[in-house]
Amino acid sequence: MAVSNEKLTAVADKLLIGLFHRHVFLCLGEACCAEIGADGAEAAWDKLKSELKDRQLSLATGPAACYRTKVGCLRVCAGGPIMVVYPEGTWYSGMTADRIPRFVQEHLVEGRPIEEWIFARNPLPNTSNGEEKCAADKRR
Repeated sequence: MAVSNEKLTAVADKLLIGLFHRHVFLCLGEACCAEIGADGAEAAWDKLKSELKDRQLSLATGPAACYRTKVGCLRVCAGGPIMVVYPEGTWYSGMTADRIPRFVQEHLVEGRPIEEWIFARNPLPNTSNGEEKCAADKRR
């Protein structure tokens, strides 16, 4: 059975979707996190959640929030946990629990990505209404 748009809108409102500034995806996939195992991967996720909450960046603290999503695969499958931060499109490797506090402070709070942990970049187009096309779309 399909969920109504009204119900989905209510969920989006509760989650403050549209009001957060960044979205952090953390891959906890088995292949990605083989070196640290499932417990190490979950520890990284738990540390990310607690750091965002402690620094008042989590969704529970309002519209200046940083949204976070745990994912099973970002298709890199090595050097994990892999993290990608949008809208900057900054890709990090080796994001274990011990690295999370520095990441939150430097990248999310101070706006300074940690260059030595970055292996790729793919920023989203600068748009607020979805009309601007990315560079790849413009070439077509």
